[in-house]
Amino acid sequence: MKKLYLLLLSILFQSCFSYKTVDYNNIAIEKKQKLEVLMLNKTSVKGQLVSKNDKTMILETKDGQGTIAIEEIRDVKVRKFSFLKSAGLTVLIPVAAYLTLGIILVMLLAGGM
Repeated sequence: MKKLYLLLLSILFQSCFSYKTVDYNNIAIEKKQKLEVLMLNKTSVKGQLVSKNDKTMILETKDGQGTIAIEEIRDVKVRKFSFLKSAGLTVLIPVAAYLTLGIILVMLLAGGM
């Protein structure tokens, strides 16, 4: 049961993040931000920024470190935490559960008379 609860929480909070497009020159190296890099060949690479310069960007991905040439990059997106999505999901899920239980209870009581 505990593993199921942790799985549901991880799925819930994954949807609380979004990626916002940023200019390559405005990416702060010190923050070690999580990025999604969209390539010219229409593939994407997700990872944490290790370093960047005027010719290359190095990301730490789940497969290890990867170097990307700036000429191959079409778009760079930074992962941001969305407080509104988190708060909305935290409130909407219990409300939906209570409404569903209420409807089931009303249907059972109405059908039993």
